[in-house]
Amino acid sequence: MSRRPLFSVLTAQVMAGLLAATVPTIGHAQAQKPTAPAKPGAKPAAPAPTTPAAQQPSFTPNHLALAREVTLSSGIARSFDSILPAFGQQIKQAAITRPDLTKDLDEVLASLAPEMELQKQMMIETAAKIYANRLSEAELTEIVAFFHSAAGKRYVETQPQVLDEIVQAMQTWTQGVSEYMMVRVRAEMGKRGHELQ
Repeated sequence: MSRRPLFSVLTAQVMAGLLAATVPTIGHAQAQKPTAPAKPGAKPAAPAPTTPAAQQPSFTPNHLALAREVTLSSGIARSFDSILPAFGQQIKQAAITRPDLTKDLDEVLASLAPEMELQKQMMIETAAKIYANRLSEAELTEIVAFFHSAAGKRYVETQPQVLDEIVQAMQTWTQGVSEYMMVRVRAEMGKRGHELQ
């Protein structure tokens, strides 16, 4: 049996909670009224910055370009690929009791694909700024060179499978080490006259 890639596993786990909290049922969505109706075809507004403009770091175009290249070359960006389709599937699942909506809903979701791609690009830009904030141009240049090398490409290619195996190994290790720690704590506490259940 083939294993799900790490990015799919982690995305499913993380997004399950997010989807449950952010995607309403069809009935609930119909009951909600938007505070300000968006104009047809209008691009979604960018989220308001949480940092005052005066405190926002400024980067050179080359610095940001290198950071974006790392985001793409490292494989980080591909973890975003399954998130937006997951939202669409969750919306379709919420409407499963309304088969009359299926055709229109499929068409609407398909028509929104370009807008959703823009949303993904926004996240890529955000990730690039995070890299740029943490790494210098010189460091990013070396990292980009690595990911463009044969070894770097091989690293990215095998990363999902390697990390997937690590996650599975950690599950076994976590159970074993938790049991071991409890046994050891009980033994040491017993030496001090305490009995733990």
